[in-house]
Amino acid sequence: MAHPHHLLAASLCALALCGAASAETIAVENGIAVRETSTPSPTRGMTMQQVEARFGAPSNKSAPVGKPPITRWDYAGFVVYFEYDHVIHSVALAG
Repeated sequence: MAHPHHLLAASLCALALCGAASAETIAVENGIAVRETSTPSPTRGMTMQQVEARFGAPSNKSAPVGKPPITRWDYAGFVVYFEYDHVIHSVALAG
């Protein structure tokens, strides 16, 4: 059986080849999944200031962890991960 990370990587590569298709990574009971979406969410490279200006204040801001520092902001429909003060990934929450 393929490792879940390999399946995610393959899915992301396939979506990248689709051109204009937009995708979101969602957290599900047994891991993560990728699906097409039109739901607005922060994009890679946005600053913390840009995210807060567009999506409002998060319900929770976790303290930075590790080197480089990774920070997590929780919103009602998604979670945003920052390296320093730039978005590196956002994950939509299922449900």
